[in-house]
Amino acid sequence: MKFNNKGILISALLISACSTTPPPRTESKPAATPKPTPQSTLASSPSPYRCTYAPASGSGAFYKDDGPMGEMPANLDYVMEPTPKWEPLHKWANRPYNVLGLSFTPLDTPGQLNEQGVASWYGRKFHGQKTSTGEIYDMFQMTAAHPTLPLPSYARVTNLKNGRSVIVRVNDRGPFHKGRVMDLSFLAACRLGYATGGSAEVKVESLLPSDAPSTIVAAAAQPIVITPAPTNAPNVTPKPIAIPIADQAGGGVYVQLGAFSSQQNADNFKAHAARELDQEGSKLSIQAINKLYRVRLGPYASRDEALNAISRVTGEKNLQAVISK
Repeated sequence: MKFNNKGILISALLISACSTTPPPRTESKPAATPKPTPQSTLASSPSPYRCTYAPASGSGAFYKDDGPMGEMPANLDYVMEPTPKWEPLHKWANRPYNVLGLSFTPLDTPGQLNEQGVASWYGRKFHGQKTSTGEIYDMFQMTAAHPTLPLPSYARVTNLKNGRSVIVRVNDRGPFHKGRVMDLSFLAACRLGYATGGSAEVKVESLLPSDAPSTIVAAAAQPIVITPAPTNAPNVTPKPIAIPIADQAGGGVYVQLGAFSSQQNADNFKAHAARELDQEGSKLSIQAINKLYRVRLGPYASRDEALNAISRVTGEKNLQAVISK
């Protein structure tokens, strides 16, 4: 957890008894020395938005002492943007909390927020310290902090002045300064073109995994999830199984392939899925409910037929599948 106004240091913050958000970090210890960018996070081609930064100068300048010291890490332009995926929500960082007299209630699922406002960034003073999820903050990765988005989750942030847009993984709480909507990592702010200026007017869109390009979500609107028993192999994540249910309105059984906050994204995804599914593409449709556009395959006469369809989508069609909640 951090505060946007980097010129003001709050060394202690009392949080009400109902809050379970981790206490804020302080600057009582020296900032960690930036380490080389891990090779596993590098892409094969550079970002279209080159990161250039010069410390701001003059009275009242934002973050003039919070950027990189000396040269920035090599291959910084090759650091990958994250791909949205379903992750378990953090046990404590998603409960209601109070900060500076303000109450916050985090959202329980991603894809429910679309807002506009001022974004800031945080860097060297917090580099190497823990985020609200307990992860170590790395100013040279594509991450962000938000007061109410689920932790962890993903968001698309667009600089409204220059049109630059990036995807970030949200794993921290903040900002708590009135009028600020998000705190981005140094790298994310740098790619959006406002690291030197300190802040920018942005649009923040919470993403579902299906908002990622070339990803198909195979699941029902309200799936029952069965998780196989874990294996003894290290770093193996059991693959969930999606059980489709009957559509109450139409009486058929559908398989949900994606859910989008933008109708245009849903239309684009439907066209992509139609090409991948060949003859089955004729069963695709879009259902609009509460400003959420669901791309569905069906209807099928029975649950078994729908399960067979899921098998074809995730198996024969060799398409990536994740569970949609």
